[in-house]
Amino acid sequence: MANHNSHLDTFVLMSLFPLSVIHQVRPVAAADYFFGNGRLLAWIAARCIDIVPLDRSGKTKREDLFNNCHESLDQSQILIVFPEGSRGRPEQLSRLRRGIHYLVKDREETPVIPVRMHGLGHALPKGEALFVPFNCDVVVGDKIRKASDSADFLKSISESFNDLSKYLVTKTQS
Repeated sequence: MANHNSHLDTFVLMSLFPLSVIHQVRPVAAADYFFGNGRLLAWIAARCIDIVPLDRSGKTKREDLFNNCHESLDQSQILIVFPEGSRGRPEQLSRLRRGIHYLVKDREETPVIPVRMHGLGHALPKGEALFVPFNCDVVVGDKIRKASDSADFLKSISESFNDLSKYLVTKTQS
């Protein structure tokens, strides 16, 4: 689970895993964006990145929203999740959404590992296609404790992200 400011975020997170498990890593991403914006993007999302599509249109019943994610977890796959729900403004944390709580609340065996990134929102800003050379940080934290209450869980995530911010070398440079 990581903050989200750029499409580079997913690739950077995937690069943290050894090649021996990369086939098990599945980013959770917006179905409308990746499967509603052209056949090339849909092909890349399905065949190259192997995303787990998440319907954010509001048409899926709440109890069914995470079915694809749960199936992936049941197959011992590793999910990349962005609790902000979407790319925010460069290098700023957006409001955390409760979906991460509902994704893991009944899955005590599923660890939630926080990752704080910085600089990627400048390296490939939202809406841009050209990479800009910036130094970036990626800091991996300790497993987050589960909570029965979504507000408490989001508070733990927020505290973890803030704590990990202390280790961002590039934060003082932007």
